[in-house]
Amino acid sequence: MPDKLLLLLNFALAAYLTGVIWTVQLVHYPGFALVPADAFRAYHQAHLGRMGWVVMAPMVAELLLAAWWAWAARSAVGWSSLGLVVFVWAVTFFVSVPLHNRLATDGGSYVAVYALVRTNWLRTLAWSIRLGLLGWALVK
Repeated sequence: MPDKLLLLLNFALAAYLTGVIWTVQLVHYPGFALVPADAFRAYHQAHLGRMGWVVMAPMVAELLLAAWWAWAARSAVGWSSLGLVVFVWAVTFFVSVPLHNRLATDGGSYVAVYALVRTNWLRTLAWSIRLGLLGWALVK
């Protein structure tokens, strides 16, 4: 696959996932605090099921394509981009997933919702920076 096409595919996935994470950060996660306690478990479970379809396949594709491009390009931008993807995965599985598990068992505690909103900024900023790096690489 030509390097430019590989870069463009990385950019497209980063743009998609950056849009999703900003929506989650500004709309979905803060909205958890508005769900009544007696309805939270069902709401949260539905949210997780639906968001899985929206993010899992694109995140896996992004990881694979980021690794492929970093290896093919062998540039600081390529390796930095891959590093940001790995960082997003680490925050997802070591911070966000445990907080979602806590919400599933605690039924929407304010502390867990607030922690999710606050720590999700790490993923939001990482994806935004990655999108900027890829955009810069496309135009240079």
